[in-house]
Amino acid sequence: MIKRELYMSRIRPFIGTDLIKVMTGIRRCGKSVMLKLIQQELTESGINPKQFISINFEDMNYSHLQTAQALHDEISARASEIGGKVYLFFDEIQEVKDWEKCINSFRVSLDCDIYITGSNANLLSSELATYLGGRYVEFVIYPFSFKEFMELYHSITPDASIQQCFQKYLIVGGMPYLSNIRYADAPSKQYLQDLFNSVQLKDIMKRNKIRDIDLLERIIAYVIANVGTTFSASSLAKFLKNEKRTVSPETILNYIKYCCEAYLFYQVKREDLQGKQILSSNEKYYIADHGIREAIFGGNMRDINLILENIVYLELLRRGFDVTVGRNGNKEIDFVCNKQGEKIYVQVTYLLASQETIDREFGAYDRIKDNFPKYVVSLDEFDMSQNGIKHRNIRDFLLAKEWN
Repeated sequence: MIKRELYMSRIRPFIGTDLIKVMTGIRRCGKSVMLKLIQQELTESGINPKQFISINFEDMNYSHLQTAQALHDEISARASEIGGKVYLFFDEIQEVKDWEKCINSFRVSLDCDIYITGSNANLLSSELATYLGGRYVEFVIYPFSFKEFMELYHSITPDASIQQCFQKYLIVGGMPYLSNIRYADAPSKQYLQDLFNSVQLKDIMKRNKIRDIDLLERIIAYVIANVGTTFSASSLAKFLKNEKRTVSPETILNYIKYCCEAYLFYQVKREDLQGKQILSSNEKYYIADHGIREAIFGGNMRDINLILENIVYLELLRRGFDVTVGRNGNKEIDFVCNKQGEKIYVQVTYLLASQETIDREFGAYDRIKDNFPKYVVSLDEFDMSQNGIKHRNIRDFLLAKEWN
């Protein structure tokens, strides 16, 4: 079990406090493991595991606890038997109707430390979330980074070079469970297809009561095929019209929003760097895990430029950056990244194989006069840094402890 210190270092300051710790992210990205890691850390600090109450609401054994009242009665009874402080761990809490009422009641009436996970970005944005206003901290959990993947892959294939690890990562992605099937090609593909179907069915269709399944599937297929490419709802509506499906841009935007809420896609807005304003159209979307794209759509190696962008974007999110796509006159910068006053710019390309490509990628920064770090990231092995702009091999960029 990987320690996932990136997340533990953020969660650790809140362990033992009365704030509710909420972990969200796409289904099977490792949220349940985070609960186990927290339990492990508590045990090592001297807490008796008998004080833990842990429930996974996807387990049918707990289906009778999927209302706030039933869960409240059960936990209150168990906490009374344990006596003293209890540590509550609830996995996939969104399965419990009116869960916020119940969790807030525990916070008020019990001596407890609460940890919950969920697979929907709207977990805390419903009206009921006012019960928890200001009393929680949220952490988004992502699939494995390349560094985490390499650590596990080396435990299975010790002699694999960094290049071989990255080649595998390009295809299978970072979903944690794949290490249990030793990253074997056919089982990995089947697992990722099943995962995608589960997200589509449980977290998108059922949750949002979508009846037009064919339309949803077409929209998802289009976004997956065009990760990292700017497009508008109007252009997608025209595309679907050519496919004999008439649909409004508003409906398309709603369906994509549902996918983002389930953490299948991430929306990246465009920013005018000269006017310092967010542009209202033509966003980009990236997929939560590029291995899912390969399993259900294929073509990761054919579309490697887009996949490298996708990988870098998720790494920026893992490290806590707010990311936009930058427009600078008629030029575009892949990622403008901000974090608490820290700022970096990142251009991603496959290879700097021609002078034209070099001029385009480095030239994107021509009109940016600030002194924040500017990167061009590619698979090239040789350092081509120039004019104060840093060039990095993508593997080195992903494995670096920090960027400055």
